[in-house]
Amino acid sequence: MKVSSRTNLLAGVVVLVAALVASGTAAARVSTHKASIQACVLLPDTASSARYELFDRPYLAAAFKAAGIAATIDNAQGDAQKQRSQADGCLTNGAKVVLLDQLDPASGASITNAVVAAGGKVIDYDRLVVGSKASYYVSFDNVKVGVLQGKGLAAALKSKKGAVVAELNGGITDNNAKLFKQGYDSVLNPLYKSGALKKAVAGDQWTDWSATKGLTIFEQMLARNSNNINGVLAANDGLAGAVVSALKNHGLKPVALTGQDATPTGVQYIVAGWQTGTVYKSVKKEAAAAAKLAIDLIKGNTVTATAKVSGTPSVLLTPVWITKANYKLLFTDGFVKKSDVCKGTYAQFCK
Repeated sequence: MKVSSRTNLLAGVVVLVAALVASGTAAARVSTHKASIQACVLLPDTASSARYELFDRPYLAAAFKAAGIAATIDNAQGDAQKQRSQADGCLTNGAKVVLLDQLDPASGASITNAVVAAGGKVIDYDRLVVGSKASYYVSFDNVKVGVLQGKGLAAALKSKKGAVVAELNGGITDNNAKLFKQGYDSVLNPLYKSGALKKAVAGDQWTDWSATKGLTIFEQMLARNSNNINGVLAANDGLAGAVVSALKNHGLKPVALTGQDATPTGVQYIVAGWQTGTVYKSVKKEAAAAAKLAIDLIKGNTVTATAKVSGTPSVLLTPVWITKANYKLLFTDGFVKKSDVCKGTYAQFCK
């Protein structure tokens, strides 16, 4: 059947009007949408450290609330795809500043690109995404963290010339873990070279920040070295706990052992003599610095960075080495509760 040009014209007009109506409706939805949040915090997980839910979340939430800034805080629970989805949700809800503690460099860069493309700013929080478009970076001096660990271990082994040392590094894709290692290697490598210390056979391995994996790796290290390991550079308290478990499983005595994060369990091991020390990074100060930076950006205030890391303007805080001599500082600062440390079998060690 032949269709007239008039019929074609009318059909075209109908399609055009329908498209315009749809377009107008969409435009109306966009124009009337009101931003529900101004800032968004993306935390990585709860497996690598308990700090994110115990400390970061409440400190950041309190800081934004006090400043009258609407903010959301999400935890990706170790899922990079989920963190990207959370970031997209932040943008949909109007966030202009995103505090990002990324799970891996690729997903971190992807999230940062999306935020910047939407006209927002990213503050790398605790972990730096090297080479990304982040506006700022807030963390601790992570090389110094490693230096404190290396010096703490070396001091504990000072009287044991040729002491055998194993290293349980963090996550190989985590830039912070690489900075920690850079720090403790700067202390330990010269001691290996001089013979003051000796690196264990197969004694330098990455753990993906998994205490379970760390336990397996350390069990293998003990087997390869006939249980003759005198000290362990454990990158955080979770890995230190894996070492303690392995030593107890084999009926071995405590060794010189480092940690990081000043967790209640880590402090318990310190007072009981199973762990030499841990690095205390005041999350309260870190969260306060990051929140202030975000709030200043949102309110258009002057922003000041005190350093640069890989070209990114940065605010770096100072870590503290904690041992049995000064662990009560954690109670004074309100970072750890005495009741969470000095209880059960550990109460006898607290004075």
